[in-house]
Amino acid sequence: MKKYMFIALALLVAACEKPILDEDITVEKEANVILHMTQFEQESFSVGGGSANAIPTRAATDITELCTRLNIAIFNVDGTKVKTVAQKETDSDFGTVALTLAAGTYRLVVIAHNCDGSATITSEEKVTFPNNKVTDTFYYDGDLVVTSDVQSYDLTLTRAVAMFRLVLTDEEIPSNVAKFKFYYVGGSSTFSPKDGYGCVNSKQTEIRTVSADFVSVTSFDIYTLPHTEEDVLTKLTVTALDANDNTVKERVFENVPVIRNQITRYTGSFFGSGGGGDGSSDGTFRMTANPDWDSVNGYTF
Repeated sequence: MKKYMFIALALLVAACEKPILDEDITVEKEANVILHMTQFEQESFSVGGGSANAIPTRAATDITELCTRLNIAIFNVDGTKVKTVAQKETDSDFGTVALTLAAGTYRLVVIAHNCDGSATITSEEKVTFPNNKVTDTFYYDGDLVVTSDVQSYDLTLTRAVAMFRLVLTDEEIPSNVAKFKFYYVGGSSTFSPKDGYGCVNSKQTEIRTVSADFVSVTSFDIYTLPHTEEDVLTKLTVTALDANDNTVKERVFENVPVIRNQITRYTGSFFGSGGGGDGSSDGTFRMTANPDWDSVNGYTF
């Protein structure tokens, strides 16, 4: 009896929430399924490019510690979106999602990310992000079987992106440098959860500001969605700009390798002469993600 009172109370609280929803989707206020994000044990995996070196089993981090936004979409067997929910880290129930679903088999898509707004899950083949900005992103895509009984699932989210990291070793940065602009082509800013890769050819631009206490060694990170397991940014232009957007220094890197869940790190002097380069029965879904990148692939320019 206590168990059912707890579930009823949880559902009542969830019914009072007002999640951010797609305008064309109507979600019932009553909830009979709860999805909760927590930790799990990560199996061993190989390091970078198929190496046989294995990292011991370890606990992964709560997805709510890795991402600030959570978007969920439910599709029926015909591919029609029947329900969608979005949360942000400032929500009191962030990481706990209440759903109402009739018995049946559905497809569940989960996107966890760090954008300024919600991701738009159009289908299993298309997810877009606000202003086409790509952040550290994790996803889940799979069947969701709903019966008359309360079910509990542990959902393991997978990292969707590759990271490019620029590490500067300059002893001194020109005082008039206010920001760095990264313009790159070859990756994608639109994602296909069904395939697990980027699905369009994108032109991406990211701006990174320079702090007043800029030190001699610093780094900047940008993200993209590779089209395949191993992809390249065909052209990456990094421009140091002053406060009026005038160019102070610019470098171009071509055919930069990017691999999902790996970091491609370019290190060098930017302003110097350099060159080259057992589930429970509480109705809970547990969502987690591996916080560690598989590998760091380093290059010197």
